[in-house]
Amino acid sequence: MDAGAAGNLAAIRERIARAQDRFGAPPERVELVAVSKTFPADAIAPFLAAGQRVFGENRVQEAKDKWPGLRAGYPDITLHLIGPLQTNKAREAVALFDVIETVDRDKLAGVLAAEMVRAGRRLPCFVQVNIGLEAQKAGIAPAETVAFVQRCRDVHGLDIVGLMCIPPDGVPPGPYFAHLATLARDAGVSGLSMGMSGDFEVGIAMGATHVRVGSALFGTRPKDVPADRQDI
Repeated sequence: MDAGAAGNLAAIRERIARAQDRFGAPPERVELVAVSKTFPADAIAPFLAAGQRVFGENRVQEAKDKWPGLRAGYPDITLHLIGPLQTNKAREAVALFDVIETVDRDKLAGVLAAEMVRAGRRLPCFVQVNIGLEAQKAGIAPAETVAFVQRCRDVHGLDIVGLMCIPPDGVPPGPYFAHLATLARDAGVSGLSMGMSGDFEVGIAMGATHVRVGSALFGTRPKDVPADRQDI
């Protein structure tokens, strides 16, 4: 077992536990999603050996290239799609991932629903909310979230289990996480995927059920990775 991977994983799990103890907030369990995007299979393997089983990837093709081989040795892996999804990649996404965190428009919801029926897989989904109304980020507008969740369920037949967001950079994330928690209550969903390497404890304070941690586990991403893919 790689001592660095095991140590990093233990440190993050300890910080999650301390945050839960400190804030006394629900839920009883916070799921750590280890964000392995841009890292190769040989960098992920030590975390699997250390016991981590839930991972997040941004791109369908990248995940398709590295995860089938890893799953062969660890069939209990749960893989989350945490990056924007194009409709022409929906079939591959449904086949490869176990959770879709980035449902953000009706066209995608309809295509995903059809592919799930075709594949015989009903995946749990999160609706991605553009909580800061930032033009460069994907996600449904906060004001449209509750109605969109209802359409995803009633019109498209998706299993919407929660909401996901990425708060704006350079400002305190707490108000944005609190807003997402309010939207989740209004929409009747319990899942809250919020909080990354730099702010996951704040997410836990606001009721996160899932935190997406990458660089604090895996280290600095390669310098040739575009800036918009280094935010977790």
